Amino acid sequence: MTALGRLFRTTAFKLALAFLAIFTVFAGLILGYVAFNAFRLLDEQVSVTVAEEIDGLLTQFNTGGVIRLVHQIERRSRQPGSSLYLVTSAAGETLAGNISSIDSEGLLEAGTYELFYRVVEDGAPRPHRALVETVILPGGFRLLVGRDLAETERLHNVIFRAAGWSILLVLVLAVIGGVFVARRVLGRVDQMTETTRTIMAGDLSGRLAVTGTNDEMDRLAQSLNAMLERIGELMAGLREVSDNIAHDLKTPLTRLRNSAEEALRIGESLTDYRVALENTIEEADGLIKVFNALLMIARAEAGGELEGMNKADVIDIARDVVELYEPFAEEAGVALQFEGEGPFLVMASRELIGQALANLIDNAIKYLPENADETHQPAVMVGARLSKDHVELVVADNGPGIPESDRERVLERFVRLETSRTRPGSGLGLSLAAAVARLHGGTIRLEDNAPGLRVVLSLPIVAP
Repeated sequence: MTALGRLFRTTAFKLALAFLAIFTVFAGLILGYVAFNAFRLLDEQVSVTVAEEIDGLLTQFNTGGVIRLVHQIERRSRQPGSSLYLVTSAAGETLAGNISSIDSEGLLEAGTYELFYRVVEDGAPRPHRALVETVILPGGFRLLVGRDLAETERLHNVIFRAAGWSILLVLVLAVIGGVFVARRVLGRVDQMTETTRTIMAGDLSGRLAVTGTNDEMDRLAQSLNAMLERIGELMAGLREVSDNIAHDLKTPLTRLRNSAEEALRIGESLTDYRVALENTIEEADGLIKVFNALLMIARAEAGGELEGMNKADVIDIARDVVELYEPFAEEAGVALQFEGEGPFLVMASRELIGQALANLIDNAIKYLPENADETHQPAVMVGARLSKDHVELVVADNGPGIPESDRERVLERFVRLETSRTRPGSGLGLSLAAAVARLHGGTIRLEDNAPGLRVVLSLPIVAP
C-alpha cells in the first residue's frame, strides 16, 4: 500500500472527513438561512418603496387631477435610477411614463405583478425583471409603478458566489488539515509500531516516546510504558526465580538423592530403609512447602483475584496463630505475647493472613539468639492496632534485627543474610508475607525495634 493510501485509510483522516461533511451541512444551512432572510428583506423594501411612491402619486392625483399626475410622472421618469412609471387612459392609451408598452393586458388590472421588460445596454436590448403594482384611478385611468429587481438579482449572485467560494475554501482547508493531522497521527503510530517490534524481538527495555503534550497518544504511551515496565519486572522476577530455584533447591535435592543412594548402598535392615524413607519424606515436604510458597508469591505478583474473600477479624486470626505457636515458643525459651483489642474487620482470606502471620512469628522465634540469660530474655510480641483506615499487625522481637540497608532486599525471594545461613529455612517467609499483603491491597514494612526487628503488616480496614 502506498503512503498516500495508508494516509487516507487512517482513522484521523476519516474523522476529519466526517467532521468536514457535518460542518459543510451546517455552514450551508446557515448561509441558506441568511440568504433567505436577506432576499425577503429586499423584497419587502421594494414593496414598501413602490407602495410609498403610489401613495405620493395618488396624493398628487387627488390634488391636481390627471394633468398633475402626468406632470409628476414625466418629471420623475427623467431622474436617473428612477422607478418604472406608466399612466394610461381608460382605453389603454399611454399618457405618460418610461414604459413604452407592456406584454400583457392583464398587468393593467389592479394588483401586484412581476414583469419582464427590455433595456438597451451596450447597444443591445437585455431583459430585466421588475416588481410592479397597478392602481385603477377614478375615470378609468390606470397607474402602474414598479421597481427594477436587478439589484436584488445582483445580490443573489453575490451571495451564491460567496457561499460557493466559502464552501470550496472550507473543503480545501479541511482536506489540508485532515492530511496534516493524519500524517502526525500516522507518524506517532508508526513510531509506536516500530518500538513494539523491537520489544517483540526481545528487547524489553524499549519504551514508547512521550512528547509531553499530555494528549491521548501521550496517555496511551504512558499506559503502555507502565505495562512494559511491569512486564519487565515480571520477566526479571521470573529469571530471578529460575536462578534461585536452580541455586537454592539444588542442595535439598542433592541431599534427597544422596540419602536414597546411601540407603541403597549401606542399608542392611528394614530399620535402615525406614530411616532413609523418613528423611526422604522430610526433604520432600520441605520442597513442597517451597514450591507452594513460590506459587502463592507468583499468584500475588501476577495480580490474581482471591477466592473466598470474606470479612474477617484480624484479632481472632492473630490470637489463633499465637496460640498455635505458644508451645513452639515455650520449647525454644521465648516469651510469646499478644496485645490487641478489636474487632478490626478486613476483607481478606483468613488462611492467607494466618499463614503470613505464622511466617513472621516463625522467623522471629527462629532467629532469636539461643544463649538466653536473666538479663536478656528472648521475646516476641504480636499486636494489632488501628492506623487511620488501616489495621496494622505487628510482630516485634528483641533479637539481632536486620540492618536498614538490607530491609528491602530481604523481602525478595530466596534472600538470606549471612547471619542466618546456618539456620533452617528457604528465604521465602518474608517474601510470602509481602505477597499476601499486596494481594490484599496492603503493605509490609520492616522497622527497628531497638533492639530487634519490628515487622508491620498493614491491611485496609472495612469496618471499625
